[in-house]
Amino acid sequence: MSNRTTVTEFILLGFSDIREMQILHFALFLVVYLAALVGNLLIIMVVALDHRLHTPMYFFLMNLSILDLGSISVTVPKSMTNSLMNTRLISYSGCIVQVFLFMFLLPADLALLTVMAYDRYVAICQPLHYERVMNRRACVQMAASAWISGILYSVLHTGNTFALNFCGDNVVDQFFCEIPQLLKLICSDSYLNEVGVIAFGACVALGCFIFIIVSYVQIFKTVLRIPSEQGRRKAFSTCLPHLVVISMFLSISSFAYLKPTSRSTTGLDLLVAVLYSVVPPVMNPIIYSMRNKEMKDALKKSGGKLTCLKRLDMYASTYLL
Repeated sequence: MSNRTTVTEFILLGFSDIREMQILHFALFLVVYLAALVGNLLIIMVVALDHRLHTPMYFFLMNLSILDLGSISVTVPKSMTNSLMNTRLISYSGCIVQVFLFMFLLPADLALLTVMAYDRYVAICQPLHYERVMNRRACVQMAASAWISGILYSVLHTGNTFALNFCGDNVVDQFFCEIPQLLKLICSDSYLNEVGVIAFGACVALGCFIFIIVSYVQIFKTVLRIPSEQGRRKAFSTCLPHLVVISMFLSISSFAYLKPTSRSTTGLDLLVAVLYSVVPPVMNPIIYSMRNKEMKDALKKSGGKLTCLKRLDMYASTYLL
């Protein structure tokens, strides 16, 4: 049994050891990363520059884009570099940083999605009080709370994981340092630590899920009472993208972090990790913004080129149809 200080690096198995497959993996991840980069940067730029979009909904959307851009940048570039350089190594300190940043950005993303559900609840169920409740100060405090909660969550999980003793085996069956896979390498009895991590994560996710469900039950009750069909359609159109994103996020990430690590299947783990860490940062800009008329108008005004808008529309249509 080796003390954890003897582990100086980890080996990320990734997807394949065949050189051709590594190049294919690099090319696919490069396309996905560039798509996420362009989509999220466009949202950040347009919301920041267009005064018409200085509303709570777009303020939270801009924060979501920042978090998405950060989360995909923590894992994908390192995996791409390893594939291109035909290596699988990541240093011990690099693994700590990767775990800390990813576990900070992921819960902050969930907290922000919960805040966005509350924003939609106030906008639809209490429209007369919307400006008073969702004022600038309140929006900043809510966004800051989401970021701070992510930091606290990350400190707890990162400290809990790397306080344990690692065995001589330093092979991680994943393309990034993922906590469920790292727990497999623990020498000491990690049962209580694992139960604590699962229980805390489950409580946080369940609390957010219940809050979102209660909010949307009230939203749907209010929307169904709207006499105008056009009004109901408009209200539903502002809620459905958020419901799609939060459903995908909670279902996949909960499966990844709440299932017993001893029963993990490597192929399934890789697929689930890609679905919850890579796909959402790419799809969120498309789901939230590229079909949004206000965002399209802002893009047209900021870009000044109609061809850019057409390309974005084709890009959104390709993924949504």
